[in-house]
Amino acid sequence: MLENDKITLAIVDDHPVVIEGLQKLLENKEVIRIAGSFTSGNGFLGFLRSNRVDIVLLDITLPDANGLDLCKEIKQLSPSTCVLALSNHSERSIIMQMLQNGASGYLLKNASGEELMNCINEALSGQVTFSREVKEIIARPGVSELKQLPQLTRREKEILHLISDGKTTAGIAEELSLSPLTVETHRRNLLQKFEVKNVAALIKMAAQQGLL
Repeated sequence: MLENDKITLAIVDDHPVVIEGLQKLLENKEVIRIAGSFTSGNGFLGFLRSNRVDIVLLDITLPDANGLDLCKEIKQLSPSTCVLALSNHSERSIIMQMLQNGASGYLLKNASGEELMNCINEALSGQVTFSREVKEIIARPGVSELKQLPQLTRREKEILHLISDGKTTAGIAEELSLSPLTVETHRRNLLQKFEVKNVAALIKMAAQQGLL
């Protein structure tokens, strides 16, 4: 197979042992050419500016960069490069954030060599791909999805929107022709219904549940 026909792959991980293991696993694959291995995000971005990389195996935790942000930068710099996250982080929120930032897939570092090759092939064929354990994590609903949506009155919904717009109690009272005391009561009820301690948490939870 000609060098130009091979899949060019890069590895970005700050653990030399991980890099070495991946290189050993991949170097005997006919279709793959390892373009480079990098222990820092900036080192890889510098390389990517002047080299073709079809797929990059990207760790989330790097000494000089957060893999979530780095994924976004890679896709801006080279939209055709597939990013496969390879991480020990198994939090559902991190997996979803990586996908939102343009990753083609997510694997945990305990995935087998066979799973890795399958994920590389699926990502290159345009699919979004995961190792078996990540599929199980994604299938489990998040905490906010398990909670019943709070039942809000029409007035509470109005006040929730105004709070999220940054309006004060006095401002809301004036806009809705209510007494400040009534607005405070509604505000307290909202915090109670969403089981949160403050307005910042209230807005975050309401946004997550699609109420804003």
